[in-house]
Formats: sequence, structure tokens, C-alpha cells
Amino acid sequence: MTTRTLATEPLTVEAFAPFGDVLEATGIPDKLINQGLCGRYHDRARLETDTEGGKAGISLFLSQKRSFPYRLEMVERHPLGSQAFLPMSLAPFLVIVCPDDNGKPGRPRAFLTSPGQGINLHRGTWHGVLTPLADPGLFGVVDRIGPGGNLEEVWFDEPWTVVGRIEEAN
Repeated sequence: MTTRTLATEPLTVEAFAPFGDVLEATGIPDKLINQGLCGRYHDRARLETDTEGGKAGISLFLSQKRSFPYRLEMVERHPLGSQAFLPMSLAPFLVIVCPDDNGKPGRPRAFLTSPGQGINLHRGTWHGVLTPLADPGLFGVVDRIGPGGNLEEVWFDEPWTVVGRIEEAN
């Protein structure tokens, strides 16, 4: 069996654009609110939900901490709505996504967030499970709530090993 290794890359708006939105408060706020004491970074993600009984909901996820090297065995996607992950701590977390390859996941990419970054996965984006790298792995999640088949999973024939830095992959 060969070893398939992925190195993490920094999470940037440009690199992540094919998969979703990076949620971060950087630069100048779009406007000031609350008597000028609060900067609003307005409309930073494309929330998607079908019209067949689905609605946007907010949930809390508490996930166990993971570590490197990380074994990636499966990915999933949600065809009926987007899914946003908003960390409730300043710890980085691992984000794994795959391009779609004729209805199946293509080669994975692994991103490492910076403190304060969240993500919004567009509808139908193949992605790994929630992967915090520190405790508590507490996240606010905004996604589609409702009836219907909104989860597809694919298990890899051969797992991937995700390492924390490019140097570790060589």
C-alpha cells in the first residue's frame, strides 16, 4: 500500500473560493454600527438552502480534538444547502475539501485556519469532518435544517495522511 500525503496550506480567500467562503474580520469594516463602537463586516457568506421545506438553522457542535498526522478516510457533502463553521475559540482548525469529479470527490486539499477564521462551505462541496486541533472543539454551525437527503458520504479506497506543514510531506 502506498502512502498518500497531503500538506496543509494556509486558508486564504483566493485558495478557498472554489469551495466556499472564508469568514474573517480583516481590513476596514463595511460600516460602523452601535454608536460607532462596532465594525460590521457585512454579508460575508453565500448561505444556500433548497426551497423544499429546508430552512437555515444555527446549531452548536462539540467535536473531539484531532492531531497531525491526520488520517483522512472519508469525505461528505450536503447537496441541499451550505454549511458554515464558526469556531467559538481562537484555535486554528483543519479544513479538508475536494473538487467535484463527475459526482465523486477529486484530490483533497487541506487548509489550516488562522485564529479567528471560519468557513462557509457552498452547497454540494465535498469536505472532511469537523477537525478541531485544540480543545474545546466548540463551533457555531449555520446550515440547512429540514427533510430530505442532505448527506452523501464517500470512503476512500486508500486513506490520505494529512501533515501540518509542507516540509513534513517531503
